[in-house]
Amino acid sequence: MDQEKTNSNQLTLFNYLKFAIPSLIGIFLFMIPINFKGEVTIPVALLADWVQQVLEGKLPTIMTVIIAITVILTLLASMVKPSFIMERPFLNSLLVVRPIWVIARILGLIFAVMTLFQLGPEAVWSDATGGLLLEGLIPVLFSVFLFAGLFLPLLLNFGLLELFGALLTKIMRPLFTLPGRSSIDCLASWLGDGTIGVLLTSKQYQEGNYSKREAAVIGTTFSVVSITFTIVVLQQMELEAYFGPYYLTIVLAGLAAALIMPRIPPLSKKKDTYVDESEVQKSEEIPEGMSILGHGLRSAATTAKKTRSFDAIFKGGTQNVLDMWMGVIPIVMAIGTIALIVAEKTPFFEWIGAPFVPLLQIMQVPEAAAAAQTMVVGFADMFLPALIGSELIQSEMTRFIIACLSVTQLIYMSEVGGLLLGSKIPVNFKDLVIIFLERTLITLPVIVIMAHIIF
Repeated sequence: MDQEKTNSNQLTLFNYLKFAIPSLIGIFLFMIPINFKGEVTIPVALLADWVQQVLEGKLPTIMTVIIAITVILTLLASMVKPSFIMERPFLNSLLVVRPIWVIARILGLIFAVMTLFQLGPEAVWSDATGGLLLEGLIPVLFSVFLFAGLFLPLLLNFGLLELFGALLTKIMRPLFTLPGRSSIDCLASWLGDGTIGVLLTSKQYQEGNYSKREAAVIGTTFSVVSITFTIVVLQQMELEAYFGPYYLTIVLAGLAAALIMPRIPPLSKKKDTYVDESEVQKSEEIPEGMSILGHGLRSAATTAKKTRSFDAIFKGGTQNVLDMWMGVIPIVMAIGTIALIVAEKTPFFEWIGAPFVPLLQIMQVPEAAAAAQTMVVGFADMFLPALIGSELIQSEMTRFIIACLSVTQLIYMSEVGGLLLGSKIPVNFKDLVIIFLERTLITLPVIVIMAHIIF
């Protein structure tokens, strides 16, 4: 308490403004939907779209060059260990990685080069595999990471997390076993993009604000799909007229998963230790005699006071961008391409979807056999269930179920799954497979019940 009083006595109007102005700019950029040319989007996504238009056709080449530079520097760090990498903490953490990730980065480069120049087997570089990633997803990630990375410090470094931590602890902790500040990740993902949520979570974990368990739970549970993408899925399924019930169903199913997933393995088995292996939790208790809002604002202003604005925004933002461009995108290219080849060229997902047929039949879902294979193919790419379902399935009710399920499963190896594996968040491939199946089994009954009510 004495320390709290000392801090409060030292706070000035400038400290509160230093918290409020950058935080409000960050909220506007990441969380405020705006209508632009008849479409609802957020400013960061609008900036990302602008970059894609300006660099249209050039981004696959640019990203292949960036992946190549990443691989060269990674091999240099692994073999030669030059001082300019080893003595700089940021470059050291980015380029000195485990052998499995060195191999993954090299694979990502090989697939990118094959796709860019259409070399080797078509299975690697076709529009449905490597081409989907290098020409479709990765240009989007390039531009989203550019602006999300640069502007993330506005959300993270000026006290907004401390304010939300105080305001929402009593909701987030009992319901989801998470600190209140994790609500920012969820909001940014929901209104912006799941990739933004993963980036936020990874940075917060590295800075010691989340334990390993909390980071794993948030990254796999709260890095939700954006409203924009849900609309794209609905359009593919030709169900635009059902947007209201559709989004309500997604929210209910997602809430069920968010309540249950943190309480069952593998997430419940993650250690509650931090990135430095300590067990000391950040206190979220409200000091006696102080309101929740008052404590939140004071904590926020205290954080803002300690933040050096230029360093936080420009240096931190640039490091965020490089971390995602060089640390994550090569992994997405490697793992995503392999997953898509398996989905497109083998009956693997049909085989593992077979056990869902009797389950869907019990739930009285029309065209159960066709629906079953779409239920697991989403693990490879989030859009595959909609692509396959729209071609195979006539029943509106079944298409509705697939559209909802494909969004609530969350773990897609071509995007969020690849990002999670490439990030510092402590989850592995086995974890992601189990979490994907658990989310499917938890959300499916909720979605089917809603579908029976609606249709």
